[in-house]
Amino acid sequence: MTFKGWPADALDFYAKLEADNSRPFWLANKATYDESVKAPFLQLSEKVEKEFGPLHVFRPNRDVRFSKDKSPYKTAAAAVTEGQGGASYYVQISSTGLYVGSGYYMLAPDQLERYRVAVADTRKGPQLASAVAALRKQRYRVEARESLKRVPRGVDPEHPRAELLKMKGMHVGCDFGAPRWLHTAKAYDRIVKAWRDAAPVNRWLDRHVGPTTTPPPEPD
Repeated sequence: MTFKGWPADALDFYAKLEADNSRPFWLANKATYDESVKAPFLQLSEKVEKEFGPLHVFRPNRDVRFSKDKSPYKTAAAAVTEGQGGASYYVQISSTGLYVGSGYYMLAPDQLERYRVAVADTRKGPQLASAVAALRKQRYRVEARESLKRVPRGVDPEHPRAELLKMKGMHVGCDFGAPRWLHTAKAYDRIVKAWRDAAPVNRWLDRHVGPTTTPPPEPD
């Protein structure tokens, strides 16, 4: 089926789930999740696959093993794909509407080392700073999940790219809320535009950071 955005039922489903995050509610409303939340993600995946890769839709269940919050279900639905160079492309729906982002959400140690070397470089670093500034002028958020309080050891606190050097990741995103177009096929245009607009930052990250070379941990 053709992607036509997410119906209002999707946002209403998550508003109700926030109020009653229980298995009985989920089972009674699973058809709404399947039809109004998950199905549009799968339809979107078909549309973006050629340019960005197929979307992986995250499972709705929370991992509560090590959490004090034992609520069984996530109060947002999301999907992600990864470009050939290493940047990730992310889309999320919740009761408040649509969020779209892309970039390197959290850098592994080897990636972080390459990132800092490139940011500090007198030729490469200003290229990223300019790309970040341009996106912020377009009202995109360019931020990190985690940042150091101070610049890394050995770096001048007055370094012209001190803010970027503190970051331990970088993603470009926009909270769109719940405009009318979210419930139409125009949602596709807004999503891919946000991803394409972030290309200058993502190309820089792909070129100078790239995927981690650290092997995954051995299974227990």
